[in-house]
Amino acid sequence: MTSIEAIINRQLRKWELEQRDHADEPEVRPAPEPIVTISRQTGSRGSYFGSRLALKLGYQRLHREAIDAVCKSSGYRRRIIESLDNRFRNGLELAVETILTGQAVDHSDYTRNLCKVVLSMSRLGGVVLMGRGGNFILGPDTGLHIRVVCPEAKRIENLMKYKGLSHDDASREIQTSDENRRHFIQKVFDADIDDPHNYDLVLNTAFIDVEELVETTVTAIHGKMDKLMYLDHDPS
Repeated sequence: MTSIEAIINRQLRKWELEQRDHADEPEVRPAPEPIVTISRQTGSRGSYFGSRLALKLGYQRLHREAIDAVCKSSGYRRRIIESLDNRFRNGLELAVETILTGQAVDHSDYTRNLCKVVLSMSRLGGVVLMGRGGNFILGPDTGLHIRVVCPEAKRIENLMKYKGLSHDDASREIQTSDENRRHFIQKVFDADIDDPHNYDLVLNTAFIDVEELVETTVTAIHGKMDKLMYLDHDPS
C-alpha cells in the first residue's frame, strides 16, 4: 500500500466508524467538524502550514495527489458517499449539478467527480484540503478558505533552503507551478486564483511564523463557524 493509499484509507475508516457509531441514533448525531481548504503559492510554505494546522486541529491533511486518487477511484468514492447521512446523500447529485451549471465551467468527468468528492468531504468534515479549487466548489457558506502567499524572492529562498534547488531552478519551479495552478482554476471555475475575495483569509508568510498563523487560523475557524451557526438559527 502506498503512502497516499494509507492516508486515504485511514480517513475513510475514520468516517465509516463515525457513521457506524451514530447509525442507531441519528437524532443525536453531532455536527461534523469544519472543513478547511488551502490554496497556496509554491514556496510560500503553504504545504507546511497545512500540515501544522491539521495537526493542531486533529484533522487529516489531504494533498492534491490524495484528492485526485479519490476522484479517480470508484471504490474510494463509493466508500465516502456511503459514509454520508441519507439526507445529504440523496441530494448530492443535485448539488453537483448546481455547481456544474453555476461555478464550474468545465463539465468533464474529473470535475464532476471532484465536486462530488469535495462536497462529500465537507459534510463529513475534519480534513484540510490542499488545492484543487475546494473553495470554489464549497462557496463561502461552507468551511474556511485560505490562500497562503509570499513575495517571490522569499519563495525562491525557501525552495533553495528546503529543497536544495539553485536560484534559477527555484525560480523556474515557481513560475511553472504558479502558472499551472492559475490555469487549472481558470479552466475549471473561470475564476482568478489570486483574487482575495475568493478566500476568508489571505496569509502572507514572509514575516510571520507558521505557528503563529496556525493560531490565527484556529481562531478564525471558530469565529466563522459560530457566525454561520448563528445565521442558520436566526429567525429573521
